[in-house]
Amino acid sequence: MPGFRTLAAQLRASLAALEVGCYSGHDCATAAEELAATRNACAAAEARLAARAAKCGVHRERGFADASDWLASTTGSTAREARAALDTVGAVEACPNTMDALVSGRVSMAQAREIARTESVVPGCESELLALAQRGSLGVVRDRARARRLAAIDPEKLYARQRAAREFVHWIDELGMIRCRGAFTPEVGIPFVNRLDAETDRVRKAARRKGAVEGREAYAADAFARIVEGGGSGTATSADIVITIDWTAFVRGHLHPGERSQIVGGGPIPPSLVRTLSKHAFLKAVLHDGVEIQQVLHVGRYRKVELRTALELGPGPEFAGLTCSEAGCDRRYGLQFDHVHPVAANGVTSKANLQPICTPHHHEKTERDRQAGLLGRRRAGRGPP
Repeated sequence: MPGFRTLAAQLRASLAALEVGCYSGHDCATAAEELAATRNACAAAEARLAARAAKCGVHRERGFADASDWLASTTGSTAREARAALDTVGAVEACPNTMDALVSGRVSMAQAREIARTESVVPGCESELLALAQRGSLGVVRDRARARRLAAIDPEKLYARQRAAREFVHWIDELGMIRCRGAFTPEVGIPFVNRLDAETDRVRKAARRKGAVEGREAYAADAFARIVEGGGSGTATSADIVITIDWTAFVRGHLHPGERSQIVGGGPIPPSLVRTLSKHAFLKAVLHDGVEIQQVLHVGRYRKVELRTALELGPGPEFAGLTCSEAGCDRRYGLQFDHVHPVAANGVTSKANLQPICTPHHHEKTERDRQAGLLGRRRAGRGPP
């Protein structure tokens, strides 16, 4: 242990003396990646050592009745964060492969927590989530893990729990701002956030045309106020809500093993709720073999774009909605459909040649296409094609 303490002190001294301006951008990127893995390994070692110290009762010798309070004081975190770290160490012990990845720095504590939590509910999913964690962000792992956990709950029981958990509270903060927090069932929340995201995009574009640049959160607040006041367009650019359900389950009114009933982007819902919602819905029939979409049929007075329907469902077999197609990016809002092979280079508008992509990555991809000579010269005032 003395040697360990000396090594840790040397690392801290080296980091304190770091002059980033002396290195190239590529060197800085490589060093940042190495430090990220080191940080993960350090966090894991810290939590393991703290858990051992707590088991030995050392926190009481240091004047703390609760081990999480001692660890929070030591690390400068909250008691909740410290408790989560200690709990994660205990939970990950049941997932040896995840533990190996954690102590070596290949995954973070938060990613390991999601994996262990989900493995305890859905045994056998550790390998899938671990592979995802080692190449993706926490958001990507969290979404997949949540989907696996929700799928393991009976839809009727899940919806009953969701109904019981719905809430909306508001208060005034220290700055005099009105703050709020809400929780809505999927069939209420998904249409609302779809409309809010669409209105946010409109507000943001209008502000940028005037030269104003603020964070998306600020524009979302303006969009929320517009919707509450009855202003704005009040509609999204796509369907308010999209549900996927096996036809036999819809007719039957309940699910059999292997069948799906879910709101795209919102998780499982019971077939009984789908039947209720369908009474006033515009229906779309999507025929697929479990992975690939074979045909889309729209039923109703208005003819929509079938291709958009297929794209909005997201990739199979989950059909869980869209995220940015760039590796490691888990953005779900402000997405655009990009031609993988640009139209300017004779790319076709087809499902195989379209991908959802966020605005920053769309700009980057457009520039790559331009550098590759696929777009021709830039024209003033034009955004991504």
